[in-house]
Amino acid sequence: MKRQLGGELVIPILAIVFTLYYFSTIWNSPWTAQVSAFMVGGILLLVCGIFILRCIVWLGRGEGSLGVGNLFSMDDIRTGRIGLLATTVGFCFLIEPLGFTLATFLFLFASMVILAKGRRVPFILVLSALIAFAGWAVFIWAFDTRFPKGWFEVTMKALLSNG
Repeated sequence: MKRQLGGELVIPILAIVFTLYYFSTIWNSPWTAQVSAFMVGGILLLVCGIFILRCIVWLGRGEGSLGVGNLFSMDDIRTGRIGLLATTVGFCFLIEPLGFTLATFLFLFASMVILAKGRRVPFILVLSALIAFAGWAVFIWAFDTRFPKGWFEVTMKALLSNG
């Protein structure tokens, strides 16, 4: 049975499109943000390119097809893909009102709980908080990027300027 590659190519193709769009939006950002963005984006493009080349080889050998029958299945519910999709969409809607740090914390926490199937919640809570705080420290405090600022960012700015 041939591997259906069409469904597997959806995310890499969307990642490439998003990365290229992201590159187009950072031209007026500080150079440090540009370097970080191009490093991360370049790695993402490289990995996606390798996967696409691998798919081309499979197609050439007759081991795969561009079918999309595997795009949605009952495994999506069991593995948490639907939940991960919902957390991603939720992040997109919540980043503006909550700000980068809180939205990132909620996204990381929900995603990791889904992937861990509800196990080790206290550890995931602490890890999500540490990663979100590190994201704030690097991107908002150190690099002063134009990420959405919410309650946490405003509070930290007040604490750091008056402390």
